[in-house]
Amino acid sequence: MKHLYRVLLVLPVLLAVSNLAAAEDAKKAAPLRVLIVAGGCCHDYASQSKILKAGIEERINAKVTVVLNLSKSTGARFEIYKNPGWANAFDVILHDECSASVTDKDYVKRILDAHKDGKPAVNLHCAMHSYRWGDFRQAVKLGAENAGWFEMIGLQSTGHGPQAPIDVAYEDDHPVTKGLKDWTTINEELYNNVHVFKGTTVLGNGTQTQKPRARELKENPNAKPRVSKAVVVWANEFGPNKTKIFSTSLGHNNDTVADDRYLDLVVRGLLWTTGNLTEDGKPADGYGK
Repeated sequence: MKHLYRVLLVLPVLLAVSNLAAAEDAKKAAPLRVLIVAGGCCHDYASQSKILKAGIEERINAKVTVVLNLSKSTGARFEIYKNPGWANAFDVILHDECSASVTDKDYVKRILDAHKDGKPAVNLHCAMHSYRWGDFRQAVKLGAENAGWFEMIGLQSTGHGPQAPIDVAYEDDHPVTKGLKDWTTINEELYNNVHVFKGTTVLGNGTQTQKPRARELKENPNAKPRVSKAVVVWANEFGPNKTKIFSTSLGHNNDTVADDRYLDLVVRGLLWTTGNLTEDGKPADGYGK
């Protein structure tokens, strides 16, 4: 009788421990479903998509799917975007395309509709210079026909200067950048800031010393280097559902994309947009490695 009594006392504890372990296993068995869309002009997307996939899966509990277009054209398009439900199978979309001359409004609307409906996004480098038309070199007006992509990103950029190292300085009061150390890239492109939208949170600024270009030296042999500054890391909310969006304009060269500091930043962006990053910048339970 005493033995039975002890068993009855211990049984609830064992069940609680078992349920807790099962819950933890369930969390670990549900990796973050990440879609990388990569391809287009001016970058080694074949290599960079592999670097990103490996870097993400090494750092967090994630399963990364890559949709790659090997076209080197600014008109690169992706079959997956033809389906209105293209994003349904994924938790977050990583836009790494360079499709500056794609101006099909219905095509772009299908992409943006997924994010308006609540699908988070992480945008890298030339994604900032994609899907633009009209007088996009001027600050677009909110709600304008050519403003949608910039509004999703939260910042309008139209170009960059020569390649040179960029000093990256983080703001430390956001989970994505909490505790990250400032760093200096290898030769990279500093994207300009035409318009930082209201509500966009600046997470990192870049400073670059740019040597005079050949044309400038021809006009003035005594031309001096100039210092340029721009926002290079930021976050915002998009659309009626306040979808979380994270972006960085860094990432032109393969060595930058493969840098641990870059991959750590991208991974934090993925976790933050999906609600899986703690306030101190750590993966939520079940998502760390």
